[in-house]
This record gives sequence, structure tokens and C-alpha cells, in this order.
Amino acid sequence: MTEQQPYSVVSVHVGYEVRVYPAHLLAQVDAAGSFFEAGNRGFGSLIRYITASNISMRAPVIQAPRAEKTYTVSFVMPAGATGVPAPTDASVRTVEVSERRVAARRFSGGSNETRFQQNADALQAALARDGRAAEGPVYFARYDPPWKPGFLKRNEALVALA
Repeated sequence: MTEQQPYSVVSVHVGYEVRVYPAHLLAQVDAAGSFFEAGNRGFGSLIRYITASNISMRAPVIQAPRAEKTYTVSFVMPAGATGVPAPTDASVRTVEVSERRVAARRFSGGSNETRFQQNADALQAALARDGRAAEGPVYFARYDPPWKPGFLKRNEALVALA
């Protein structure tokens, strides 16, 4: 089983939970195309980086909108990874992320852009209902390999909280 990024659940609400993620390191790449195409392109660059660097895969794979038809795809580096090798692909970068509070809405299904957008909208509506302010755009997390049946896949819509 793939190691998962740790977090602590702070509170549970109708339609989402509030989590705290500890500081962590991401390997990222920007990829153009539709939601699905960008996810595949970004994944390919990142998997080549971690394979060449002998870094183990960790869940989730994160995808965040950057601009029209451009997304940032990220792999979470293993816990305690501070000295990962510098990427040889100029499009791949590593980014340190400080501890943060996030609202998360879990859902199942395949990597369908419509399903992700519906859950992003539901998360934003639940936060507005509860008077919580988001900081930045909603981003998405996928936890499972593509061959796992859709109804068993774990996905999430997440947004940093102000």
C-alpha cells in the first residue's frame, strides 16, 4: 500500500472536514491541456523524476488549476524528505509548503472533470454556508491507481482556509 500524506482532522462538518497538514515538500510541474490531459502529462514528468531519484511514491497526487487549461500537478515527497535530489527536468521543481489548515470534501469515482467540479462547488457552498473563508482556489487529490474500479477510488476537493 502506498504511504499517505499525514494530516490531523480538526473538525467535521456537513459536506467537509477541516484538517491540518504539517509542513511538507512537493515535487511539482505545470502541465497544459484539459483537466485529464494535464493530469496525465504532469504525472509522467513527476514519475520519471521520482523513479530516477529513487524516491518512493506517496498519495495523494494533487492537481490545482493555474490558468486557463493549465494545471499544477504535485507529488507529496515522503515524510522527512528535506534533501531530495534536484530535478534534471527543468519543468519539475520542488516546493516547501508550510503547515496549513484545509477544508476537504471526500468523494469516490474516476478522474472525471465534471465530478471534480461538482465537488469543488459543493465544498465552496458548504464553506459559504458555515461562514468560512477560503484562501486560493479549490484543488484536487487522487489517492488510487488508475486500474482501481472507480466506485472504490478515493478523491478529494480541498481548499486552504484563511
